[in-house]
Amino acid sequence: MYEAEINAVIHGKGGKAYVSIDNDKVIINIVDQGPGVENIELAMQEGYSTAPDSIRAMGFGAGMGLPNIKKNSDEFNIESEKGKGTKVTITVIF
Repeated sequence: MYEAEINAVIHGKGGKAYVSIDNDKVIINIVDQGPGVENIELAMQEGYSTAPDSIRAMGFGAGMGLPNIKKNSDEFNIESEKGKGTKVTITVIF
């Protein structure tokens, strides 16, 4: 969840987190109204980042956020539309 939140702050100029907790899973939706992810396939590659130098100077922007979210979730989905924002859905099943 933290990785998705940081992406919303850095790239989406903020956003909202919606969390649903059930008996067998947690579903997290992070939604922003930012510029959108131009190329999701590229953004999913480890090491790819569009973070500006000011963000990198703070230790962020290594290009591991989305790949790490996918690796550590049971279900992962990203929807994005240029100029309209991004929605990341993370499901963890226990």
